[in-house]
Amino acid sequence: MPQLTCRELILGYEGNTVVSGLSFDVNSGDYLCIVGENGSGKSTLIKALLKLKAPTSGKILIGDGLKRGEIGYLPQQTLVQKDFPASVKEVVRSGCLNRLGLRPFYGVLEKRMADKNMKKLGIADLSNRCYRELSGGQQQRVLLARALCATKKLLLLDEPVAGLDPKASAELYFHIKKLNDDGTTIVMISHDIAAAVKYASHILHIGDRTPLFFGVMRKYLESETGRIYAGLAGENI
Repeated sequence: MPQLTCRELILGYEGNTVVSGLSFDVNSGDYLCIVGENGSGKSTLIKALLKLKAPTSGKILIGDGLKRGEIGYLPQQTLVQKDFPASVKEVVRSGCLNRLGLRPFYGVLEKRMADKNMKKLGIADLSNRCYRELSGGQQQRVLLARALCATKKLLLLDEPVAGLDPKASAELYFHIKKLNDDGTTIVMISHDIAAAVKYASHILHIGDRTPLFFGVMRKYLESETGRIYAGLAGENI
């Protein structure tokens, strides 16, 4: 049974429909990249998956033992978030808040989980540093470790490399792929078609100017949409 099932979704905002007839499944261990033009509904879809915004119609089902609180989320950063005055370990530990219940403080298990995820993302040596003093790439790895504290089952990532230089982007992609190889399901919004083609197992391409596509990478590259967009990406690599 899929972890996420979407059937005949219609999504929109401010009274305008941005995507319709959207159906796809996400299974455990998939690496799904959601691509498409600006304004095509990618971020709206992520908000719908998180139940932050209701679809106009259609169904979103969760299965395969996944619970609503077991979805980790890495949103696009705002300028305010980048200037957050807290230590790295405090930011990472905040991903465990849903595990505390009525407890007011982090316990040994939460602290160990945070330490483990910082080590996994290569930022253990930054644990006592102030978050706002870090580079953009380091901050994104901190936020990825935070999302992992919420779950190791499924991560929703909204443009995780936006604003990063090529080196920092490559490092973050490396860590995301390693998490996927270790069994974490990845659903990522991306404008980076070249990276999507390189790392993803599945592609969801949405937009008004191209046919809707969902399927495995090989089928995407064989499709009309994939040939156009992957070809354009190849020219810029």
